[in-house]
Amino acid sequence: MSSMEMMPPFDEDGEGYDRAKEVKEFDETKAGVKGLLDSGIVKIPRIFIHSHEALASSLSSICSTTTLSLFQVPMIDFTGYNEGSHRSEIVREIREASQTWGFFKMLNHGVPVGVMDEMLRVTREFHEQEREVKKKWYSRDHNVRVRYFCNGDLFVAKAANWRDTLMFDFQHGPLNSEAYPLICRDAVRKYMEHIFKLKEILSQLLSEALGLKREYLRNIECMKSETVGCHYYPSCPQPHLTFGSTKHSDPSFLTIVLQDTIGGLQVLHQNHWVDIKPTHGALVANIGDFMQLMSNDKFRSAEHQVLIGQVGPRTSIACHIYPKANHKYGPMKEFISNENPPKYRETHIGEYLALYRSKGLDGCKALPHFRL
Repeated sequence: MSSMEMMPPFDEDGEGYDRAKEVKEFDETKAGVKGLLDSGIVKIPRIFIHSHEALASSLSSICSTTTLSLFQVPMIDFTGYNEGSHRSEIVREIREASQTWGFFKMLNHGVPVGVMDEMLRVTREFHEQEREVKKKWYSRDHNVRVRYFCNGDLFVAKAANWRDTLMFDFQHGPLNSEAYPLICRDAVRKYMEHIFKLKEILSQLLSEALGLKREYLRNIECMKSETVGCHYYPSCPQPHLTFGSTKHSDPSFLTIVLQDTIGGLQVLHQNHWVDIKPTHGALVANIGDFMQLMSNDKFRSAEHQVLIGQVGPRTSIACHIYPKANHKYGPMKEFISNENPPKYRETHIGEYLALYRSKGLDGCKALPHFRL
């Protein structure tokens, strides 16, 4: 009998188990999963144990080497992105990747490798500080623009993920660098300067990939604001019972991810979980739900997950790019016709995020809720 079969999932043998109480007590430590690991645990708390069904579905994978060679996330080289023939080829590759995968990797994107490496380093250093140093940043209040927490959906999810996060919220404008933790202040500032420039490039390339004018997406402000999650996944004593992140698609318009060399990020493609293998110097872009909504399904958000292991820790930086707040968006008129009517109702990002947060990462997309 395997160790997975020996361990009951979260919803069995529930007598005497008070999940709400255990979640509250864990949250009040303000120590995150890193604190659990530091305490010397050899078994993970029950709140982190996922159902057999969720764990089994994460194991559906590509079996043969032949199939594996066909299923590799597209890599797009941005060299010459502003030059005629090179630009046309890059736009074509972005279009194909966004229609078929919802994910693509980017090389020569303009963010210096040294800046990316430093961002990963300080993320790890922040999360590996003593609890008393980190806890002053701990908050579950979404209105706090710089905060550290464990699992944004901790109180609504059926099972928690093995992940801590330091979040920076740029949705309401720039942040004063004095508001950043000192340990990562310079690195975050430099990284975001380059990400803002890359966002402008991507807004043009995605506009063209959608068959729109170059400045279209920027002009309608659907790539207006950002949140940046600096994720930390400690090694786990029982990785077969939990996730770094359960299956989900992002609520954003677009997400830009920097991952370290450990790996674990997977995308669901043609009913197979495909590893997005780390490439030093590369960034990963993925289509969010809002882009699928606004493109009327021309581009599709992809479901993805993060697996963890006993070797770690893993760090990643996810920059979620959102539309302008308090403005309603629906399918763009360019993608609507008598033959292709709008598939979604209008909504604004606040409403979408409220639904997304209320359901947590439950393995189901939020987008169908807005379908007409």
